Amino acid sequence: MSKSVARLKSMKKVADKIDHSSKLRTNVPAGMAAAGPPLGPMLGQRNINIAAFCKDFNERTANIKPGTPLPAAGTNRGAMEPVKEMCGKITIKHIYEIAKIKSQDPPLEWRSLKEICVMLLSQARTCGIEVVRDLDPKEYGEFLNDRKAIVEDQKKQLQEKREAKMLRTA
Repeated sequence: MSKSVARLKSMKKVADKIDHSSKLRTNVPAGMAAAGPPLGPMLGQRNINIAAFCKDFNERTANIKPGTPLPAAGTNRGAMEPVKEMCGKITIKHIYEIAKIKSQDPPLEWRSLKEICVMLLSQARTCGIEVVRDLDPKEYGEFLNDRKAIVEDQKKQLQEKREAKMLRTA
C-alpha cells in the first residue's frame, strides 16, 4: 500500500506542474519567433520551453516568406460596417486553398475541410469580404478604385469626429 501512495503523490506532483488555465494569443511573423520580448516573457510565464517553441515555430513556418504580411483580398483595411459594406472579394477557390493550408495547423487538424471552409466563410463575412464564384479582374479593379474613394471619405469623417471631440474636451 505504501508503494501505491508514493505513486499517487508523484503523479500529483507531475500534474501540478502543467498549467492549462489560460490561452496565449499573439501574432508572430512567419519564421521570426525569437526568445526576446514580447514572446519570451509570455512563454516563460506559462512554463513553456522558449527555445524549443521558437525552433519548432520557425521550422513549421520555414516555407512561408519571413515577415511578409498577407493582406486579405487585396485590401489593407477592413470594412467599418462589415455586413453592410464590402471591402474586398475572394472566390470560393481561394477559400478552399486557405482551408487546405489551415488544415495543417495543429488547432484545426482534427476538423474536416468543410468545417474549416464554413469557418472561413463566416470570418470573411465578419471582416466585410464578399465570397463570389468567379472574379473578373477588370470588375475587381473598378471595385478597388471605388473602395479607395470610400476609404478616403471614411478617413475624413473620422478625422472630423476626432477634431470635434478635441474641441469639446479642450
